Amino acid sequence: MGVSFVLNGETVRVGDVDHHTTLLQWLRARGLTGSKEGCAEGECGACAVAVLRATATGAQLMPVNSCLMPLVALDGRTVISVEGVAPAPGQLHPVQQLMAAAGGSQCGYCTPGFVVSLTCEYYRAGRTGYDPESIGGNLCRCTGYRPIVDVARALPAPATDDPRLVQLGATPPALEAVDQAMDGRRFLRPTDLPSLLAHLATLPDAIMIAGGTDLMVYVNQRHQRFPTLISLEAVRELQRFELTPHEVVIGAGVTLSELEEHVTEAQRAGTDLALLRQLLPLFSSRLIRNRATLGGNLATASPIGDSSPALLALDAEVALTSASHGTRRVALDAFFLDYRKTALAPGEVIVSVHVPRPLARWQRFYKVSKRVLDDISTVAAAFALDLTANGHVRRLLIAFGGVAATPVRARVAEARAQGMPWNHETALALAAELETLGSPMTDQRGSAAYRRRMLGKLMEKFFADTEAGGATT
Repeated sequence: MGVSFVLNGETVRVGDVDHHTTLLQWLRARGLTGSKEGCAEGECGACAVAVLRATATGAQLMPVNSCLMPLVALDGRTVISVEGVAPAPGQLHPVQQLMAAAGGSQCGYCTPGFVVSLTCEYYRAGRTGYDPESIGGNLCRCTGYRPIVDVARALPAPATDDPRLVQLGATPPALEAVDQAMDGRRFLRPTDLPSLLAHLATLPDAIMIAGGTDLMVYVNQRHQRFPTLISLEAVRELQRFELTPHEVVIGAGVTLSELEEHVTEAQRAGTDLALLRQLLPLFSSRLIRNRATLGGNLATASPIGDSSPALLALDAEVALTSASHGTRRVALDAFFLDYRKTALAPGEVIVSVHVPRPLARWQRFYKVSKRVLDDISTVAAAFALDLTANGHVRRLLIAFGGVAATPVRARVAEARAQGMPWNHETALALAAELETLGSPMTDQRGSAAYRRRMLGKLMEKFFADTEAGGATT
């Protein structure tokens, strides 16, 4: 069957390919060596390419890490590598002109990735000014950020006769099903839930892949190989986002970038998923969020996965479906069983996440890490609070990541808080209770004692923030 996609304006057809081959490896083997491998785990952005993504009004160029994208997953897509940014041979794109004029390239290794990310930002609909996240996933090892930021600040609006605007005004075709086999290995991309469940029922050893931002790291750095991969990204039923009177429904296949957009739209409509709104800008980089999915992040069951504490504090449930047992709903804190182990049964997939309404009045997400952006949590905390009319705790939900083998709800502290006056004394009492939670470990990001201390201090910070916001009487 092979792979067919549009690369830099030309249709490319590749024969059957091992699904462990990344787009980056293929580009470089083809002679398109502008894209570089800096880390092979999506941390540096040296391999960034632009992929066309459908939107409500047409299309958008989104930067992604080509080191984490299986080549076979590109079937039916449109891709622009750094070699395709310029409008014609011998010409420079406005982004490239600005980079050259500002001295934005030092050793040049990272420059192609920056050019791709800035090109995507150049064409981003609704752009009104400098967005630091536009280059937040690109690492410059020569500390040349100042001139690159100058370029990002100086990006003009695209010219009205820019031919790429015509491309962005048309909706890309929907992804089609893929079934490719090579050397005993098979890659499947179903387009609907019944097909997905049928594959899972007949291929019990298959591994599901969504954005691949976790799985492909194991492929690249540990050389793991998976005989059968089933891609979830084209399954329509996993893409929903819905506000109902009783809950918010988030499809497991919604990418984190798409979720950001949905959360913003929901806030404008009067439903503020503040915990997710605060979390998402701190979740890795935009290049990762453009591929990573909410369901994928939960299914990895990482104890330091940032979405889990926020969803636990929202009292979320997950809907799980299989061909043999139908659909069941599981509370998220019952979904995580042990380190990297979940309640998913064989043949079962996460279909959606359900957040009950009404949402808590005060919501806060805190991430303790070495860097503010694009870093792994030492401790992550999420709080959701409602008070009675006289200032007592009606509901307090508390969740943490990074302090146990799984993300955890602080149910003992939550029960203790019930009915207590929301004041500094209550916060201190809860802080002392929280410092006994979990079984934190010592590693390069922090000691066990530091993590325990953080649990209490983040409780105090939450109280201070709600007090400043008028939550106390």
